Amino acid sequence: MEFEEFIKRVSASFGLNLEGYKETQLKRRIEGLMRSLGVADYQTYYRLITSDAEQKKKFLDRITINVSEFFRNPEAFAYLAKEILPELAGTGTRLKVWSAGCANGVEPYSLAILLYELAPRGGYLLEATDIDDQVLAVARDGKYPETLLRNLSQAYRQKYFIPSDGFYAVKPILKQNLVFRHHDLLLDTFGQGYDLIVCRNVTIYFTRETQENLYRKFHQALRPGGVLFVGATESILQYRQFGYEKIASWFYRKG
Repeated sequence: MEFEEFIKRVSASFGLNLEGYKETQLKRRIEGLMRSLGVADYQTYYRLITSDAEQKKKFLDRITINVSEFFRNPEAFAYLAKEILPELAGTGTRLKVWSAGCANGVEPYSLAILLYELAPRGGYLLEATDIDDQVLAVARDGKYPETLLRNLSQAYRQKYFIPSDGFYAVKPILKQNLVFRHHDLLLDTFGQGYDLIVCRNVTIYFTRETQENLYRKFHQALRPGGVLFVGATESILQYRQFGYEKIASWFYRKG
């Protein structure tokens, strides 16, 4: 199996969109993993990552550069700020937003910055959920090393953060309309009436069947015209089948 065929099969099996990666860098990451396992060819490695859950996780972590940081993929958040949020806010009602699989909190706080900029009087409710109580504790605390703030402008740093013992603590204004809670995407019920659901770099860890089930459940949880925002390496291939309209890369509107 050649590298191109390997990528096609991986993309189909895991629901990934790897078109944005430079081939040389992607190939180097993958072959580094193969060498560490003593695997000599793509065919054998493909069989391994599609049959061994632990190796699949290591593969996905490596190729997606699994790092949480504020405004991860800045171009996506720029589109969200300029196009999506103003349109959603145009209904005049209080925005209801869900950050699903929020990890250490940098994603919901990134959203909180944009929402506060849009509606400083608190015209929004932001829910942030994760299955891991340890990372939720970090999220509630809201203190981060400077390395995670590299995509933030100096103006945003000064407006929304307080330097504290080598870390940056989010200011209370970002927590006013933000609620963190435990939630299992596979077992727990979903809320309803969301204007925006943000679930990025989460579904890549699930089987195709589970992914499709989640996309259906997200669709049910959105209000008519609501938007689902997915990760940069994720793509809903059969989005019409689930009732979505594709607005732009990573953004899908409920029809």
